[in-house]
Amino acid sequence: MSWKKSGKNDLGAISRAIVVVIIVVILVIAGAGIYLATATGSSTSTTSTTSTTFTPASSTSIAQSSSTSASSQSTSSSASTSSSLPTTSTSSSSSSTSSTSSSSSTSTSSNHNTLVIDDANWPADDLNQLYAVSSLPWPNWLEGAVYQPLIGVNQTSEYGTGVIQYQPALASNWTVSSDGSKYTMNLRQDVKFSNGDPFNAYQVWLEMYGFYYLSANSSTWLESYALFNMSKVNFGAATIALINQSGGVNNPSQSAISVMENSSWPIYVTGPYTIVFQLQAPFTYFPGTLVAYQGLMFDAQYVLDNGGFGTASQFNTNFNQKPIPGSGPYLVTHVSELSYVQFVQNPSYWGRNLTAAQIAQQPIFDPGHAKNVIVNYKPDDLARYTDLSTGAAQVSMIESADWNLVQQNSATLNYLSMPPWNGEVAAVSINSVAYPTNITAVRQAIVHAINYSAIAQSVFFGKLSPFMGPEYPAWKQFYDLGNYSTYQYNLTLAKADLQSANIKNFPTLNFTVITGCQFCVLTAQIVQSDLAQIGINVNIIVQDTSAYYTPYSSYKSELGSANQIGSLSLLGAEEWGPATLTPADYWFTFVSNESLFGNWAVYSSPSVVACANAFTTSANTSYIQSTCKTAQQQVYNDAPYAWLGLVTLWYAAGSLVWQKSTVSGFLVDPVWDGQNTAPLFNTLTFVS
Repeated sequence: MSWKKSGKNDLGAISRAIVVVIIVVILVIAGAGIYLATATGSSTSTTSTTSTTFTPASSTSIAQSSSTSASSQSTSSSASTSSSLPTTSTSSSSSSTSSTSSSSSTSTSSNHNTLVIDDANWPADDLNQLYAVSSLPWPNWLEGAVYQPLIGVNQTSEYGTGVIQYQPALASNWTVSSDGSKYTMNLRQDVKFSNGDPFNAYQVWLEMYGFYYLSANSSTWLESYALFNMSKVNFGAATIALINQSGGVNNPSQSAISVMENSSWPIYVTGPYTIVFQLQAPFTYFPGTLVAYQGLMFDAQYVLDNGGFGTASQFNTNFNQKPIPGSGPYLVTHVSELSYVQFVQNPSYWGRNLTAAQIAQQPIFDPGHAKNVIVNYKPDDLARYTDLSTGAAQVSMIESADWNLVQQNSATLNYLSMPPWNGEVAAVSINSVAYPTNITAVRQAIVHAINYSAIAQSVFFGKLSPFMGPEYPAWKQFYDLGNYSTYQYNLTLAKADLQSANIKNFPTLNFTVITGCQFCVLTAQIVQSDLAQIGINVNIIVQDTSAYYTPYSSYKSELGSANQIGSLSLLGAEEWGPATLTPADYWFTFVSNESLFGNWAVYSSPSVVACANAFTTSANTSYIQSTCKTAQQQVYNDAPYAWLGLVTLWYAAGSLVWQKSTVSGFLVDPVWDGQNTAPLFNTLTFVS
C-alpha cells in the first residue's frame, strides 16, 4: 500500500506492506526507465546442506539445489540449512558495494558531506518502531540505515530475475527441522546497537513478545499470520517487569533466562545467540515474515530503560521523535515534525570494517557514502522537482503533477522502474458488504465497465502491467491459478450483468478518494465516466487523511463500519505493496476474514480463508495450489476488486528521480515500497 499522508497520522492500526532486505542495483537504462539488475560474483556459503530457492519468474515449483552458485544467494531449507556471513574484520578498511558495478569498491563514506532526499510522505506514527506490529511507520526512512533485518533477501535476483531467495542478515544462519515447523536461528555475535548495547537472542526474544503484547496478545500478531500456538504463553506487564528487574536483556539473570528458555512457548532461546521459532505447522516461507517491519531489529533494552512498550491501547510514544537505537550505520540526530529527519554516520557502527566482499554478500550492511543525510517531507510536487533541478536535493520523489518534466529531461534525469512481476498493486476496491455493491452481479458489472487501458495510459503513463489478483506474479507457482483473463472493458457484458441484478432505482455510488492524490482523483473520474455509460451514477468524495482511514481496520471491525466505507475506493488509498515476502501475504491481507488491515473490499469467503491457511499449515505445494485454485475462481467470480494492474513506476504515478551526473545508484525497499518509498540511503553511491 502507499499511504498518502498529508499530515501526521495517528492511526496505529494502519498496515503498510514491506520487508527489509536489499538488492545490489545495476541501473540499466531501458528507454527512459531504470530497471533493477543483478550484480554478479556474490554468494552465500553453505555447509553440508540444501538451499531452497523460489523461482517464480520461470518455474512453477520450488527448485532445490545442493549448493549456492556464484550468481545467486539463498538460505532456508527443509533439512538443516546453514548459511553464513563472515564476522567483522578488525583490520580491514571500511568498504562498500557500488550499485552500478558487479564488483565492490573501497568505501567513499567520507567523500560526500551531505545527501539530501525529498519524499512526498511523512512517516505515519513518526519514527516509532513499536508500531511495526501494525505495519508502521510508513514510509520507514530508517529501514536499513538504522534498523537492520533479521533475515535478508537477495534483491538482485528478486528485482532482476524474479527469483526469491532468503539469505542471512542479522541471523547469520538457520536450520529447519525435518517436518518444516521449527526454525533455529543463530545470530551474528559481533553486532552492537548504536548506544553500545549488544545484539543477542534475548533482545530478539523480547522484541517478538513485545509485539505480541502490543497486539493485545493476538494469535495473529505477526502480520495476520496465525503461525504460533500462543495458548501456553503468559507474557504481559509482569513478565516485562521481571525481565527488567533481572538484568534486562543485556545481561539477564538466571531467572530471566529461565523464562526466555521456556520451550513450551513457541519462541524461545537456547543460548545468548540462538533463538528458536516453533510454528504450529510447516511454513516454507516463514523467513519472509522477518525481512521487514517486525523483522527489523531494535534495542529492546533501550525500550525497557525508557518507559517500556506501553500497552495495546497506548503504545509508548516517547520513541515517535526519539527513535529506539538500531544496529545500522546511521544515527538520527534531529527530527523536525512534518519537515525533515537528519542523520549522521554512526562512528561506532559494528560493520564499519566489513570488507567489500562481505558487503557484496549482504549490501544492507554498507556503512554509507555520505557523512550526513537529510530526508525532507515536502508535500508539494513542484517544490521537490525544483530541489532536484537546482541541486538542493540529490534524489526526489516526483509524482504525476510534474512527471512531464521528468520525461522532458530524460537526457539528464534517471528514474526508478520495477519489473512486471513486482508486488505493487493498483486496484479499485468494491465494498462487498454495503448495498448495492454487496450484490455480486453489480460488482461484475463494475469490473466489466471500467476502461483499464484508459486508466493505464492517462493515469499511469502506460506503466501498468496486467494483473489478476490477489496473488502477484513474483510467486508464479501460485499466481492466477486457473489462468483467468484479466477483467476486460466490455460495456455489453457490463449492462447484462447490471440488468441481472434487477435493481429498479439504482442508488448513487460514492467513490472515496484521499486528499492530495492527483492520480487518485483522475482514476475516480475515469471510473465515474465509465460507469455512467451503464447507468450508474458515481459521486467522488475527497476526504482528509483522518476521515478517509477512520473506517478501515481489521476485517471484523470493518464489518461493523461497512456503511462508512465508500462503495468504491482505491486499494490502500493509492496503491499497495506487501508487508512480508511470502506468497500468503495478499491472501491474508486483501480477501481473508483474518486480515488485520488491508481488506479494503470487506470481502471474504470460506474457500479464500482455506487458501490463506493452506500456506501456513502445509508444505505440500500441490495441496496449496489445489486449494488456492478453488479460491482464485471464487475471487474472480465474486469480483471484490477491479484489478487495474501492477505499477511499474516506483510510486504509482511517479517515482524516485535523480540527476545522472550526481548519483550512480542505490538499493530500495525489497517489498516493492511496502515499507519505504525513499532509497535505502546507506547504499546510495555517487558518480564522483
